[in-house]
Amino acid sequence: MQLHTLKREHPNKKPQQVGRGGTRGKTSGRGGKGQTARAGNKRRPQMRDIIKKIPKLRGYRFASHDTKATPVNVGSLNIFAVGAIVSPKTLFENALIRRVGGKLPKVKILGTGDITVKVLIEGCIVSKTAKEKIEKAGGSIK
Repeated sequence: MQLHTLKREHPNKKPQQVGRGGTRGKTSGRGGKGQTARAGNKRRPQMRDIIKKIPKLRGYRFASHDTKATPVNVGSLNIFAVGAIVSPKTLFENALIRRVGGKLPKVKILGTGDITVKVLIEGCIVSKTAKEKIEKAGGSIK
């Protein structure tokens, strides 16, 4: 018996190496073929790309901009009776404004045209020139 002829009674079992990494075999636990099977696979969430495409509307749950008021000119308020209350609701009923997203929008009364009827303005934003014309006609703003 010589040193170089010695053998173990139970020889070491070498590990079976297939696919290098992950589980053994073909795709090594990476699923099928394509982007996800490759190294450096990083897919972004779908919602992120949609958000990034919309300018100045960043964020997932927030509308970063304030909805703009629907303009109504002072001249179109002559359809109301003397002493009538002008509000977004009455403007909608008289077809001067439409619903936006199923709701009544904010309303801004602008100074184009002339008003001859005395009216009470409620729940509307009023421009400086419109305010002067309404008050000149005897109306008021709440």
